[in-house]
Amino acid sequence: MRDEGRVRRIMLGYAQRTGVSASDRSCVRYLWTDAFAVCNFLGLYEATGDAAARDLALALVDRVHRVLGRHRPDDPRRGWISGLSEAEGEAHPTRGGLRIGKPLAERAVGAPPDEATEWDRDGQYFHYLTRWMHALGRVAQVTGDEVHHRHACELAQAAYAGFLHRARDGRAFLCWKMSIDLSRPLVAASGQHDPLDGLVTYDRLQARSVRAPAPDLRREIGGLAKLCAGRAWDTDDALGIGGLLCDAVWLIQLVRDGVTTHGPPPDDLLAASRSGLETLLARGAFDGSAERRLAFRELGLSIGLRAVAGVAATSEPRAANAMQPRVAAQCEELARYLALADDLERFWLDPAHRRCRSWTEHMEINEVMLATSLDPAGYLGVG
Repeated sequence: MRDEGRVRRIMLGYAQRTGVSASDRSCVRYLWTDAFAVCNFLGLYEATGDAAARDLALALVDRVHRVLGRHRPDDPRRGWISGLSEAEGEAHPTRGGLRIGKPLAERAVGAPPDEATEWDRDGQYFHYLTRWMHALGRVAQVTGDEVHHRHACELAQAAYAGFLHRARDGRAFLCWKMSIDLSRPLVAASGQHDPLDGLVTYDRLQARSVRAPAPDLRREIGGLAKLCAGRAWDTDDALGIGGLLCDAVWLIQLVRDGVTTHGPPPDDLLAASRSGLETLLARGAFDGSAERRLAFRELGLSIGLRAVAGVAATSEPRAANAMQPRVAAQCEELARYLALADDLERFWLDPAHRRCRSWTEHMEINEVMLATSLDPAGYLGVG
């Protein structure tokens, strides 16, 4: 592990502050951050054999399902957001999706959109759900308890059914944001990488289902593949580039393991990532003061760079044989930017930068993604 002691301190602090390990604190849940946190705890367990880290991962999964799988305390609705009975909801906590965990209630039916407040309003995000599917898949992989894999696949089915919509011209797309009960769009725009994140995640879940019976995702995979066909993946968003790099690495892993994938060629994703990264560097995106930067977005890029560097550095014959020369060459080229990941971590480890508002206002997500960047093995699950 690159920095076991620091990662452990960060994650234990997170567990205490957000009510994972301290029963006397309120249980504050946010789906994206919790997904990375589960993986970080699993990484600590895999690296050290510390059962306490594994138990924190399992406790966090249970808390997320019991908080974000149910209606908000300030909502007149009660129970599981899926509408299942208490007993059925306990057995299938992800069948209705999972709330984001935003501080404000979702926009009321019939209320006009308000860009100023929508960011802080609850609902469901597809790309948050895919991160939680990934986290559940890692729990199943590490612990061998396949109930978590089943919950991931049930979430995959609920997300696809809830977020897939058609425009007036008949074109299918995934909504950016849905209501808590998945009954209505809150933001009907489409996220650029949502279909790709879904397709890669669903392919990985389906590959495990061969060994661990779970809901069949072939229909959903076929639909997502159509949404991905012919699309361009270029982005100059740091977090988006990091996500592209991780998706490329997971596709390479699937190919290495002999799994038929349905996503775009990994070299397409690597090329788009490199182009976006060069654009960011050319405009000095990482030269500004801490107050003008968002740590979690930059650390998402750092995680992706470390993922690709790990692939480029591997000497395992079966990994090298599975990569086309063009993919291997692009991984090596991108690995040259690993110094940027070091720079970003160093910048956000500086105590002065961690006192600025851009850090403190997003402290939990910043801390957890910093821990992931310092050692991404638990998140990536690539071996």
